[in-house]
Amino acid sequence: MPIDLNDLSQIDKAIVGSEVVYVVIGFEYKLSVWQKVWPAFLKTVINACKTHNAKLVFFDNVYMYSKSAIPHMTESSPIQACSKKGEVRQQLHEMIMKEVEKKTLTALIARSADFYGPDNKSSALNMMVADNLMKGKKAQAFGKINKIHTYTYTPDAAKATALLGNTIDAYNQVWHVPTTKEQLTNLQWIQLIANEIKVEAKIQTIPVWMINILGLFIPIMKEFPEMIYQYDQDYIFDSTKFEKRFGIAATAPKDGIRILIENLKTQNASR
Repeated sequence: MPIDLNDLSQIDKAIVGSEVVYVVIGFEYKLSVWQKVWPAFLKTVINACKTHNAKLVFFDNVYMYSKSAIPHMTESSPIQACSKKGEVRQQLHEMIMKEVEKKTLTALIARSADFYGPDNKSSALNMMVADNLMKGKKAQAFGKINKIHTYTYTPDAAKATALLGNTIDAYNQVWHVPTTKEQLTNLQWIQLIANEIKVEAKIQTIPVWMINILGLFIPIMKEFPEMIYQYDQDYIFDSTKFEKRFGIAATAPKDGIRILIENLKTQNASR
């Protein structure tokens, strides 16, 4: 059922009768919005799940992990946010897990790395690299492009989240959804995309000072500087726990990129 999330009272009606509640929503990528909307929204969802005895599956990112965890993130990495948006995500994580610890809520957190994939309008790799190269522009990249950066393929994340929600012994813990074990640098990801499009991998790297200037004209750019620490060091997202439990590995980057570009070509041809 469609609901207006400006009216949190509608959430209870959406949840009543549900056995499993999947929270996969994303709010506007803006700190002030996150601070205002996310905690109140999740508190309402948790209360409704408790009232109606529904299990909760929460789809999450990695912003709450300590900066020192980024080079190799696992489900047991320290939770110590080093950004304002990370503090919001840490608050959400703690809201869920405190209820789990009190045994007042049955829930799990399915966590994803930065992602890419078909029909995806909020992926930096899609927007800054694939879309630009398809338009004959330069790929744009944050941070140090020779650092490793593992990306999650969105169809893998979706299937894994559905599977976790239907696996009773998966609850009351955190899971990393399947993500490639190929340790490609951002430069190698860009090259993969360029090769698939059959164009030269021309790249414009965007330093923090330029992001700040762009933020004067493009509001969303103001949200990126505090997150650049994730691009200035290796970023390895380890999903071994999921792979061992379910025997499912991530889609290979080359295959994921091929499907992504085929999807973009189909979209462009239909316009």
